[in-house]
Amino acid sequence: MARQKIMSSRLKEEIAKELGFYDVVQREGWGGIKARDAGNMVKRAVEMAQESLAEQSRQHNQK
Repeated sequence: MARQKIMSSRLKEEIAKELGFYDVVQREGWGGIKARDAGNMVKRAVEMAQESLAEQSRQHNQK
């Protein structure tokens, strides 16, 4: 089974910068980050998606 690309490179970089480990990514690549950082990155991406859906729902309900 082929891997699906879930997050864009831009989004991953944005989240890594926000969480403070983008310097590691630049030095060592994505394989150099800690498992905890990867988990926190996924958690933040889910939070962002939920916030986006909530905003879309609010906008839809205002119409």
